[in-house]
Amino acid sequence: MKIMKSTEDYLEAMLMLKEERGYIRSVDIAQKLGVTKPSVSYATRRLRENDLIIMDVDGHILLTKTGMDIASRIYERHRVLTELFISLGVDPTTAREDACRVEHDLSNVTFEALCRLVETFEKDAPKKRPVKKVPTQKTQKKGDPENGKA
Repeated sequence: MKIMKSTEDYLEAMLMLKEERGYIRSVDIAQKLGVTKPSVSYATRRLRENDLIIMDVDGHILLTKTGMDIASRIYERHRVLTELFISLGVDPTTAREDACRVEHDLSNVTFEALCRLVETFEKDAPKKRPVKKVPTQKTQKKGDPENGKA
């Protein structure tokens, strides 16, 4: 099944919210993606119809196994690409933005090759230029220019 970029974006945002807050609400998705609540309502209806999410009795969103698989795959791509771009000297904010654009269009073959490159980079040159871990919103500290929060 071909998954649209917008579907991947919604599922990835939901996974990130689940990791950050422990729950997923439509209003938080709207805020995270910078979209309107009606847009989220339309998207969540489509995601439910495709068995990618379910809603609990409290209105919280839960990812199905298929939804979680897709979200995890995209989120992993995002993290690896962000790490790679930062290790190449790209500032963290730009690296995250570029990773978000690229993560959807890379073939599995190319992504796996990039993963091997990152592993080689970490193994062969750990003291020269290690691949930096991507700061998550949980670990970012305000005022730390290293992670783009000045």
